[in-house]
Amino acid sequence: MMNKKGIIAIISGFSGAGKGTVVEQLTKRYGYAVSISATTRKPREGEKEGVSYFYKTKEEFEQMIERDELIEYAKYVENYYGTPKEYVLSQIDQGKDVLLEIEMQGALKVKEKFPEVSLIFITPPSAEELRSRLVNRGTESIEVINKRMARAKEECAYMKDYDYIVVNDELEECVEQMHRLLQSVHYSKRNQQELAEKIRKDFDQYL
Repeated sequence: MMNKKGIIAIISGFSGAGKGTVVEQLTKRYGYAVSISATTRKPREGEKEGVSYFYKTKEEFEQMIERDELIEYAKYVENYYGTPKEYVLSQIDQGKDVLLEIEMQGALKVKEKFPEVSLIFITPPSAEELRSRLVNRGTESIEVINKRMARAKEECAYMKDYDYIVVNDELEECVEQMHRLLQSVHYSKRNQQELAEKIRKDFDQYL
């Protein structure tokens, strides 16, 4: 019997778009594996080491870069974010679908290394709604919120490079749409071609 290999899906979006909540619901309901990112930013209230992020000092993070222990990394609003390599590769080899919640710069770097990954961009329905969510989150100053809004405007340019764009207006609907989308990736032309090649090679033992 041939093992089903997992897929890698990169989930990106503006800060405040709700991508973290969507990913959390996907893992709870459907068992997707999530790559835990490393970051140099300080933990927010309720976040836990090894669950929300691996929290690193700037020096520790730069050592990880030097040792090539990251699939990708990027600097965002004065902090590093990166994806540890070993966990992701081990999970897809076990047949698990892995979600990477990473920034756009990092997403495009991963796409260069792994062309088969799917890029999914989550966005709120409007800029007004995005600002409202950032303010209501209550974790940052107005100055930082303004920086995030300015960054979001710049990030609009990356949306064209993504395979799919999903609007997070109503959480329940967004989660279900994301699940259907992720399952459909298994039946993409590329994956079907890989499956066909595996089946062809499987006949070699009989002929």
